[in-house]
Amino acid sequence: MGIPGCYRGMVVNTKEIFREVMKFNRNVRTLKWEFAYWGSTVKNWYRQGLPITHYPEIPNEISTISASLYTAAWTHTWKSGDTLEKRADPSQTNTGSAKKELSDGLAVMGPFFYRPNQGFPVDTDISDYFHFDAPEVLLNIEQLFFPRFDIQVLEEDEESLVYIDLDGVTRKLLRKESTLPTAMEWPIEDWKSWLEIKEKRLNARDLSGRFPKNWDSQIKEYKDRDFPLALGGYPHGFFGLPAHLLGYKNLFYLYYDEPGLIKDMLGTFTDLWIALWEEVISQVEIDVVHIFEDVSSGKGSMISPATVREFMVPYYKRITDFLKGHGVDVILVDTDGNCEELIPLFLEGGVTGMYPMETSTGMDLAKVRKQYPELQILGGVPKLEIARGERRIDEILNVTAEILKTGGYVPFCDHSVPPEVPWQYFKYYREKLNWIIDEQGRS
Repeated sequence: MGIPGCYRGMVVNTKEIFREVMKFNRNVRTLKWEFAYWGSTVKNWYRQGLPITHYPEIPNEISTISASLYTAAWTHTWKSGDTLEKRADPSQTNTGSAKKELSDGLAVMGPFFYRPNQGFPVDTDISDYFHFDAPEVLLNIEQLFFPRFDIQVLEEDEESLVYIDLDGVTRKLLRKESTLPTAMEWPIEDWKSWLEIKEKRLNARDLSGRFPKNWDSQIKEYKDRDFPLALGGYPHGFFGLPAHLLGYKNLFYLYYDEPGLIKDMLGTFTDLWIALWEEVISQVEIDVVHIFEDVSSGKGSMISPATVREFMVPYYKRITDFLKGHGVDVILVDTDGNCEELIPLFLEGGVTGMYPMETSTGMDLAKVRKQYPELQILGGVPKLEIARGERRIDEILNVTAEILKTGGYVPFCDHSVPPEVPWQYFKYYREKLNWIIDEQGRS
């Protein structure tokens, strides 16, 4: 995986391609990446002709919250046909992987997504087939709670598992589906619970425990890397994280009932990330920071622009000013749905790019590019439309090719590819998109 690109006659690696694309350099071809695929999709494709070499596996290793959230649930009970089997004691640190059949509703990460990522299985076979570029790597440091919460199994039977995860959220996993566990209770409810967590788990004065024991050797590896190195990631954001720790409904009420609590949370996390990232950036060069929000629904933002401006933009400005002042000039926001009304607010906050740009929800990429020529765009290919066949794919990719000419664009499906898309049409879409990308690089 990771066929090099060509830049002014020189062979370059994925890290260099990423940097040049994000600088809107149109002399280098863009990256060949995809977002993700549902487990049912991957299983369909194997039956329809995708060669099986490395079947996606659930990683067992528990490290940071970003890397390992949900790992305990998925490895505690994993599905093989109709058989339920305990794969690991979730209270222990495990290594290796769980070799079982993919669940239909479990996402398989494509090479766009930083790795590791929430314990999701990652694809190799699709990436190898289409010669995709190497994925980003998320720095192995704890950016949320330290110490993390202990994983505790509260209830379990043949149908479900109820447990406390690394982030203190109580979740329920339905064993039959084995998809994302559903949050039931959250670690922060009010000022009291917040101040207890703030004192115990968010100390920005002593950061040493947040780094892995082999940090020195990792720094050496990172300095010689040929892939983009990332900070941030799930669930770190200024809407995404409060929603994650409070629950969406509770957050919506607290914006009005206890605005000081939300602002204290956001200020505390901002202070922590700046202190931690300053230590990191002093030792290793970072290519990109991902900020998780998922603040948009299918029809628009879940909160008003006024709420975004009051509760998010000031903290974005602090973070982005710090990052840009330290040489990190690619700052990407992850938000699903229709985010059109929020783009100017994110730009005001210092963000440089957004993804996955769900055209399936009505986003018009040509319009976005015209209105915001400086915005880095990633994603934007309407995933469900691929199922309509070659003629429709050609229409879609004609638009993609025009946007590629403007630079600063990495095209891929606008979220996880669903099982309605057959291998035949995905193969046609991806081979043609790769050809367009190569032609763009040569021209």
